[in-house]
Amino acid sequence: MLTIIGKPTSINVRKVLWTCVELDLPFTRENWRDEHAPLNPNRMVPVLIDDGFVLWESNAICRYLCARKAGSEAEGALLPHDARERARVEQWMDWQATELNNAWRYAFMALVRASPAHADPAQLAAGIDNWNRHVGILDAHLAATGAYVAGERFTLADVVIGLSLNRWSMTPMARPDYPHVAAYLARLAERPGYRSWCANGVP
Repeated sequence: MLTIIGKPTSINVRKVLWTCVELDLPFTRENWRDEHAPLNPNRMVPVLIDDGFVLWESNAICRYLCARKAGSEAEGALLPHDARERARVEQWMDWQATELNNAWRYAFMALVRASPAHADPAQLAAGIDNWNRHVGILDAHLAATGAYVAGERFTLADVVIGLSLNRWSMTPMARPDYPHVAAYLARLAERPGYRSWCANGVP
């Protein structure tokens, strides 16, 4: 049995939980406690425990879960075997982690977390503009694919991107009208994992 450590409100924990649903993997979940500190030197979640094997970093965990289900139809769909198709999926996963996440950080901390350290009006305005600009990049890309981030099929890239877009759509701020993003979110809403772990009322 897999054990996933981390609160279900964490966007990175929810990546892993949604991936488990897509792969039909049973799991148990625990909140982080002080005794978990030796499992991750960063003291961050999620942490995965699989029969004594410990892994951290959410995207690495999601890739591992796909490999764990190697040979299954779900595994091949989420993380394709073809080198070019897989690279396309991982390209967008890395973009989410390095570009999109950094774009929303200031605005999210100010508007949702109400962090006193993120109260500068100029930085907030710049953060909102930058966040919207990155979502605009995605909107243009979805116009080209007409379906999902990596192409015609749902993949692991859609799990990580879907969670980020849910956060963007729920944060109280002005947003441009991005019709392709809106249609994409409607497609994701058809998936049980999305409804359980993404569009579940938590930004």
